Amino acid sequence: MFKILYSWRFYSFGREQYQECMSYVFNNNLLNLRQANMIVAIFATIFSFYPMLVERDIVKGFFYLGVAVVAIIMSFAANFIMQQINVRKRVIYSFIILFYINVIFFGTYVSVWTNRDQPATIFVVLLMCALLYFSNPPHFNLVLTVCSLFIFNIICFIIKQPGIWLLDMVNSLAAASLGVFLSWHFTKLRLGLEISTSELEDERNKYIDQSITDELTQLRNRRDFFATFERFLSNYRVSDDWLCVALADIDFFKFYNDHYGHPKGDDCLRGIGQVLNGLSSLGVYAARVGGEEFALLWFEKDAANVNKIVIQWTDRIRDLKIPHEKSKVSQYVTMSIGIYIVRCGVSHDTQALYDYADKALYTAKGSGRNCAIIVGDEIKQYKLTPKDND
Repeated sequence: MFKILYSWRFYSFGREQYQECMSYVFNNNLLNLRQANMIVAIFATIFSFYPMLVERDIVKGFFYLGVAVVAIIMSFAANFIMQQINVRKRVIYSFIILFYINVIFFGTYVSVWTNRDQPATIFVVLLMCALLYFSNPPHFNLVLTVCSLFIFNIICFIIKQPGIWLLDMVNSLAAASLGVFLSWHFTKLRLGLEISTSELEDERNKYIDQSITDELTQLRNRRDFFATFERFLSNYRVSDDWLCVALADIDFFKFYNDHYGHPKGDDCLRGIGQVLNGLSSLGVYAARVGGEEFALLWFEKDAANVNKIVIQWTDRIRDLKIPHEKSKVSQYVTMSIGIYIVRCGVSHDTQALYDYADKALYTAKGSGRNCAIIVGDEIKQYKLTPKDND
């Protein structure tokens, strides 16, 4: 019995995958609750016309209207909850239980209380529809169904004749069994669809990530850099005054490769990539745009804050302490940096800004390397040299 219940609850997907996807599918019940309650409200309102206008039974008419009002309130409540960011499952469970109570109460009143000599067709139909409309965990559906059948059959036993009561009991048990069976399989199909969609989305994201990521350094590549550059130029925040475009080269990297070999050169690039990836915590976007050339983008409120980024950048490179015997500026690997600063919204020409930063990089190389040249239309060019603790 335990194996059956376990298999029923987790199907064949595995516990973790089931719980992850069931959580998403179950949250969609809020939309179903809103729609289902509106349907109940419409039908209950229509049902209220006949006893009021034809039978002159005000009590029955107001009962139907009361069911409609409850359904409308629950529909608006479900719509309100849908707009919340984090919705607890207990809330959704509670609303589903209230919906069942309202529907079963309505079906029981129509099929039993007011039609004691007729089979409870309406109740059976409502029970089937309620079971199939929501994507509930199987054990939850089972509990709801058993409780509904118990209450319904007790009322039938008290009010109806034995022959009619037995017929209602058989019909309700058959409908409930079929409803539970079908809802189990419908939910399983929804879960399977959700899992397939999730896996396809993961594959898609993986391929997209691979297409824009440099495999060696795990930085973004040249293609993603220029696409991101376009977004930076147009999607800056109101609080951002300056856009900083930086280009950097590893000093004498050709000599490094010739002396230490390409495997060591790859290790060096990986180390630099880790440092630049670490700058993301400061809001800096980094990409590898060439062999040993890197590009960075970030926003600043105050242009003077650029120095803080550069200092952290060069300090972290120095802390790597990657030996470079063939360097003419340091015994460790260093970088030359060119930074162009522009006011946000002034220019949308990515190539022009890139060229300005590239020109600043060549100025840094011509100024002895292992330094940063910062320049901009409104900023006088200046040089920033990292502290050398060698």
